[in-house]
Amino acid sequence: MNHDKVDVLIVGSGASGAAVAWSLAETKMRILCLEQGDWMKPTDFPSNGRDWEARRYTDFEISPNRRGRDTDYPVNDDASPMKVANFNGVGGGTIIYTAHWPRLHPSDFKVKSLDGVADDWPIDYWTLEKFYAENDRMMGVSGLAGDPGVPPRDPPMPPIPLGRTGTHYGKAMNRLGWHWWPSDTTIATTEYEGRAPCINLGHCTPGCAQGAKASTDITYWPLAIRSGVELRPRARVREITTDAEGMAAGAVYYDAEGREHFQPAEVVILACNGVGTPRLLLNSASGKFPNGLANSSGMVGRNLMMHPWPMVSGYVEETLDGGRAPITNMWSKEFYETDRSRGFVRGYTLQFNRGTGPVTQAVGAMAAGQLPWGRDHHRVYREMLDHRVGIGIACDDLPEAHNRVTLDPVLKDSNGIPAPKIDYTIGDNTRRMMEHGIARAEEILAAAGARRIFCSRTALNYPGHLLGTARMGTDPERSVVNEWGRSHDVRNLFIVDGSVFVTGGGVNPTSTIQAVALYIADQMKQRLATLFD
Repeated sequence: MNHDKVDVLIVGSGASGAAVAWSLAETKMRILCLEQGDWMKPTDFPSNGRDWEARRYTDFEISPNRRGRDTDYPVNDDASPMKVANFNGVGGGTIIYTAHWPRLHPSDFKVKSLDGVADDWPIDYWTLEKFYAENDRMMGVSGLAGDPGVPPRDPPMPPIPLGRTGTHYGKAMNRLGWHWWPSDTTIATTEYEGRAPCINLGHCTPGCAQGAKASTDITYWPLAIRSGVELRPRARVREITTDAEGMAAGAVYYDAEGREHFQPAEVVILACNGVGTPRLLLNSASGKFPNGLANSSGMVGRNLMMHPWPMVSGYVEETLDGGRAPITNMWSKEFYETDRSRGFVRGYTLQFNRGTGPVTQAVGAMAAGQLPWGRDHHRVYREMLDHRVGIGIACDDLPEAHNRVTLDPVLKDSNGIPAPKIDYTIGDNTRRMMEHGIARAEEILAAAGARRIFCSRTALNYPGHLLGTARMGTDPERSVVNEWGRSHDVRNLFIVDGSVFVTGGGVNPTSTIQAVALYIADQMKQRLATLFD
């Protein structure tokens, strides 16, 4: 295996790593990406078989602790009511995400100025707008232009059909007079760049065998590799080393057989998500960087944001779509912007879900005590299956320094690398927001004619939104990277994943993660003459 020095070394092949690799490829620099997971085969995805629901809780479980593939690392999240979700493989979390595609709002970048909390980003929405649009084209977004609840955008494909479930929700929202709109997704509704349209194979999270769901292994990576980027799977990075001048020198990593290698590089880019990146920086401590690499501010690992996500569900008399078709196809921004009369600042997105498959419905209803044994078992189950409605409340999660990622003193992965430890509590502002959102969701379901309405406040909190642990900013004492992703401490080290978020907004973050990665790549290209100084 060739370990000659490369110009750019990227760690992580998920949403951000793929986008930055593709963007930088046009420079013709020698670019190498190390990925601890492997290429995924669409023929191996659960949606190919009848056991797809069971496999959502085994080898395609979203929690690495329960999934336990040999490419995974354990996470100690015992001290958090919310649990970590991720995926280690080419494409990263885009393999298992729901493909819901909202953007941050302009106000999310100016929370300090507008609401007197948290901090403002050093960039704004309009700085990212062209990169949002570029990313929409690359990933292939389906949606409907004209939504009054968000800034203008022009999805290249029509939206996912509302179906029976979406139509039912829409009528309820109209009765209440509240905003709703078909949501943007990265699920193809027409043939798009070699991808076939969605044929409703089922739940989208355990991989899309049809290739309708955009994951970076089928969007960005084929183009980046064709342009000369090298992707090296089964390469688990232990640490980023530095030279005598304090510059990043390269990465120490283990291959699939556990052999140790060193890969030198002129520039290092981290794209390991909001848990993996601080873990790697903290494990790269040295004499020059005793508290972890790029951590003179003490901010590495702090300000973890995870998006608390209550779910309110119920059952209606009408037969709906059930577990067929993409799980989410509608959103409401009615309560997104700050209204202090509600008792909290910032807000949330309401996301309207379809139902579940038959096994998930049975197991979930049993666990909730809603499905009895005995004479009424089958009758009640028939009233539930394909009759379920549910609303997720994507809450803005303000940064708090005590919410953090550290290294566990005992737990390690299979190569002996310390595992990340999560300490996280839900803040008072967020708790008030959650209760407000739960009450509104209950109103909507009641307007939809639902009964047996129930709420899960934390049991389903696995959104996999890992943000804020290496934040960007102009003050080196209060941030890890500058306004274009460059480490304040290590001039040839960049971070492009959700770690750099200053605030999290009340939306799924993948669209913004990739827009930020494309923006940072663009900034790097504009500064090529001085990038290696």
